[in-house]
Amino acid sequence: MPVERTLGILAGGGPLPGQVARAAQAAGRRVFLVGLEGFAESLVLAPFPHAMARVGAAGQILGLLRAEQVEDLVLVGPVRRPSVFDLRPDAEGVKIMARIGRAAFGGDDGLLAAVARVLAEEGFRIVGAHEVLTEAVGPRGLLTQVAPDAQAQADIDRGAAVARALGMADVGQGCVVQQGIVLAVEAIEGTDAMLARAAGLSRPGPGGVLVKLVKPGQDRNVDLPTIGPGTIAAAVAAGLRGVAFEAGGTLLTDRAAIIAAADQAGLFLVGVSST
Repeated sequence: MPVERTLGILAGGGPLPGQVARAAQAAGRRVFLVGLEGFAESLVLAPFPHAMARVGAAGQILGLLRAEQVEDLVLVGPVRRPSVFDLRPDAEGVKIMARIGRAAFGGDDGLLAAVARVLAEEGFRIVGAHEVLTEAVGPRGLLTQVAPDAQAQADIDRGAAVARALGMADVGQGCVVQQGIVLAVEAIEGTDAMLARAAGLSRPGPGGVLVKLVKPGQDRNVDLPTIGPGTIAAAVAAGLRGVAFEAGGTLLTDRAAIIAAADQAGLFLVGVSST
């Protein structure tokens, strides 16, 4: 019987690195996690073989992965891009930054695609988190008791058009729309911060909607849109009526808890097509 290759997990923040690790172990695979300092959560990593490393310590990260005979590698969990002045790359990191080139100063998708390309050149096969954590991929259709009405559907359509435009420019993956007005768009601050900002911009009348889509042309093996219970809580605090996400391209970190929270708050949660 062939031996399953060790699955490496380059872990950012949130619960997804641990969920990917558990799913891989359940499928009979050995896992090894490299947690990125300042982002990965120690309680998430603790149950699994792991080590910690700085974002800029590329030589250390590659050495750890090779010592564990990792060939397949998942990049999962949010990592806020450090400034060039904070990165402090090691010698290997300097070389990798040179190979990444101008993409290091562009949008997140371009940077992540360049990082994935360099890792592939180093001999790793990049695996999407959705390939391991298949049950977390959000399906198409309504998941909650409450459904969007005509106004909410119009806001979803408007939000999808805006999100696609943002994605084409490699800016962000989501926006908030209320009564046809774009209240906020997602940039480097992330979804929760965008929702907090939108809360102070809401208008009287029916609340708005959050729309999250995969960027057009995005490498789906890295940085898929993610929705968790915290997203629903932030949507409630912002006075929104619901959340629409791209079906087949969005990770729901805890589907049961997300749906329960949305139902309790009277929000809709719906998977939509990207076109």
